[in-house]
Amino acid sequence: MSILSSYPDLILHNAKIYTVDAARPWVSAVAIRKHRIMAVGEDAAILELAGPDTERVDLGGRLALPGLCDAHIHFLYWSMSLQQVPVSDCTSKAQMLERIAQRVADSPPGTWITGQGWNESRWGETRFPTAADLDASTGPDYPAIFWRSDMHGAVANSAALKLAGIDASTPNPPGGLIERDADGQPTGVLKELAIGLVADHIPPLDDATRDALLAQGMAALHRLGITAIHDQRMKDHDEGPLSLAAYQRLRRARKLKLRINANIAAHHLDDIQGLGLHTGFGDDYLRLGHVKFFSDGSMGSRTAALLSPFEALDGDDADNTGIFITPPVELATGFRRTAELGFPVSVHAIGDRANRVVLDIFEELADAGLQPIIPHRIEHVQIVDPADLPRLARLGLTASVQPIHVTDDMDTADLYLGERGAHMYNFRTLLDQGTLLVFGSDAPVADPNPFLGLHAAVCRQRVERMPAAPWYGDERISLREAIHAYTLGAAQAGGWERVIGSVTVGKRADLIVLDRNLFALEAAGVTGDEIAGAQVVMTVFDGEIVWQDK
Repeated sequence: MSILSSYPDLILHNAKIYTVDAARPWVSAVAIRKHRIMAVGEDAAILELAGPDTERVDLGGRLALPGLCDAHIHFLYWSMSLQQVPVSDCTSKAQMLERIAQRVADSPPGTWITGQGWNESRWGETRFPTAADLDASTGPDYPAIFWRSDMHGAVANSAALKLAGIDASTPNPPGGLIERDADGQPTGVLKELAIGLVADHIPPLDDATRDALLAQGMAALHRLGITAIHDQRMKDHDEGPLSLAAYQRLRRARKLKLRINANIAAHHLDDIQGLGLHTGFGDDYLRLGHVKFFSDGSMGSRTAALLSPFEALDGDDADNTGIFITPPVELATGFRRTAELGFPVSVHAIGDRANRVVLDIFEELADAGLQPIIPHRIEHVQIVDPADLPRLARLGLTASVQPIHVTDDMDTADLYLGERGAHMYNFRTLLDQGTLLVFGSDAPVADPNPFLGLHAAVCRQRVERMPAAPWYGDERISLREAIHAYTLGAAQAGGWERVIGSVTVGKRADLIVLDRNLFALEAAGVTGDEIAGAQVVMTVFDGEIVWQDK
């Protein structure tokens, strides 16, 4: 306990608090004063610290955890998606088109109709929707674009293609693909950097609207128990500076109720150098993190860079080994320059060929002595050849993964990769090899609900299919390991381990309280959706109760 003489502002007691602190993993009470954890221990000792104005909250024996950190989220895009046409839960193309038609009916002509999250594999199909499909719902007066769940593919309607000037003569942009029919006409399907040909025509938000959407996003994350994020960038998008400016406005107004470790897109390296910025610049609420690169595309859009081709579907794409969005030579140059500027690298790598290439470059950096203060990291680490997997631990790299992708992608992986699915999302192997494993959601690519992520990591099976056998069950991890990846592991990956990540005296007071004891469920061998269905009944951020289920 602390020997501070001042009274605590808040005491949470009669709880089962899993601290994620190896020195004292379980306590029943915590005292909080001025945004920080003042003391931890058992009820009697902590309640003795209370003063006349101390708020005491009896948690009724509930499980409490450190505030969770989503280590890979596109926060602005996810916040914007809350206002778009919801299509991520659609179980058929017809249902998606019906929802689009409903939004069109409620919108004035000329309005952009947008959404994100469709996934043809959930419809039992392999074909993407087309412009003709969207046209049936939108007509000619509403430009529309809808991103696939992985955001590496999208479909635009004819009105949007016309606004963008995309026709049979339009060449593929570097790092992008315009899908065409047998006559060479665009089908409406756009992949990778070709999506920007249409998306760049969507009118930008004003600052007030952007700030309001981010505030809504923060409140939604509080209800999920998320108190910190690693905010990711998209290749060649302009949302990075817009997001950072908005976060600073919210910070000045004391409305930033989320800890944000903000990445910088690689195309801003000149700005980093010109301004003399460095990783960690900022404070306990908002700071600069890694420089974000993209190597390849995605598995679902069949643009991941593979060592051998995707499985052919009906004879299509028989020789497709994916693409590099950023050429390997350009990646090597950018990594070295980033490291020389004192920043760690965060690189998107999905396919086994992409992961091998980036591991080779990281090895070159290590040989040159260019090791950052905060570890370099690979985002997704999705498909990795077994020979390459031990290299992450050897090079001190962070494996930043999204466990919910396991359950989202399992059927697609079986279809597109066959037996190579065994080389995907090898969480157990990575941990056993000593790799720092951190968890995020990739929202809006996937649901940011961390309890879906915990379920996926522990059970490796879709909730609706439980208690079916796990998908490559030897790669399951324990609940403790999964919680570590959402808490202290994520803090370590962002250089914030002295600030957050565990319920430890002196750290910021970020905690959550759940409606059920996840450890008791694990011990009982629960095989249903009980972990995935967990609800947060209280979220404390910086010592303030920011969400409470009444």
